[in-house]
Amino acid sequence: MFNLIPKKLPFSVLKTTSIRRTLHRSSSSSSSSSSTLASNPNASPIANSFTVSYLIDSCGFPPDKAISASKYLNFKSPNKADSVIQFFKNQGFTETQVSQLIRKFPLALSCNPQKNLLPKFQFLSSLGLSSSDIVKLLTVRPKSLGRSLKNHLEPSMSLLRDLLQSDDRTLIAIKRCAWVLDWDFQSNMIPNMQLLRDVGVPGTKMLYMLTYQPRDFLVNTEQFKNVVEEVVEMGFDPTKTSFMLAVHAIRSMTKATWDKKMETYGKWGWSKAEILLAFRTDPWCMMKSEEKIDTVMDFLVNKMGFETSVVAKNSLLISLSMERRIVPRCLVYDYCLKKGLVKNKNAFNWWLRCSESIFIKRLQRYEKEAPGVVKLYRKKLDRAR
Repeated sequence: MFNLIPKKLPFSVLKTTSIRRTLHRSSSSSSSSSSTLASNPNASPIANSFTVSYLIDSCGFPPDKAISASKYLNFKSPNKADSVIQFFKNQGFTETQVSQLIRKFPLALSCNPQKNLLPKFQFLSSLGLSSSDIVKLLTVRPKSLGRSLKNHLEPSMSLLRDLLQSDDRTLIAIKRCAWVLDWDFQSNMIPNMQLLRDVGVPGTKMLYMLTYQPRDFLVNTEQFKNVVEEVVEMGFDPTKTSFMLAVHAIRSMTKATWDKKMETYGKWGWSKAEILLAFRTDPWCMMKSEEKIDTVMDFLVNKMGFETSVVAKNSLLISLSMERRIVPRCLVYDYCLKKGLVKNKNAFNWWLRCSESIFIKRLQRYEKEAPGVVKLYRKKLDRAR
């Protein structure tokens, strides 16, 4: 599946001169375009005055943003800009979305709708994206419209498709992170994947994260290296999925946020060693909000009477839904405990972690000694929802 990732990158797909040259041209043309546009501040004050008024009146720009954007735009009549706005509306954008798009990428107003914009919309559609998908993606990341179709979008998406080995996974990655449309894979994604390969992460594990969390790879290589080294030092096994989840967890928050999570667990009596063990057991436990952590711990420790250290050893419980899992099952667990049906009080983690079908089967075994226990659970479940 990941034959494209040999021991040493670049991948075999990048060994062809044409693709390397194409991606290089994309980067060069982008830089050249930026240089040209940056020279526009010499536009006449009259033209800029009209542009500023248009951006404020037709696009909803705040005055200061309109003045700033006008340095890179120069039009004396509304005709071309109006045609661009109408084009976006014809593609399904609402007025609010058009305004958001233009504010993020004012240079869209200088594009030719038929020559520059339409071919890119057609290309995105050919990837399998629906009209609503395209609207959502470009509202989030309109900068993609400034990329060359032939020199960047097409080769980049071809490379992503080759890496993921699936049209479906490619669509998932694009929908999960609009940035993949215009990012320079050569400068970060590929070097970062090489870093993971070097520490022993299998291609299949990278494949999963590249599909569902592509943003993790779109970061400065030095920053990514520091995160990978930190996860290695924490004792995670690179061959396990938890390694990539730990990378994602640390990448997804600032140090200040991480420290707040540490403090939240610490106030419940967890030592740093216990928090690290909990994180290695289930990296998701550090991605939950402080409010969610407090809510789960308060219910399990103060209401149910479980030892905080036992919860620390079963950190997966922090990620479970209070309404759909923890509350209804704990209430039925307490009922069965009082009936003498549960012999080992510390077995509560099994009650919370097992699948719904297995849990129902266990309750059905208790029906003879505790008639109506399944009905009681369903009642608690419905009430919790």
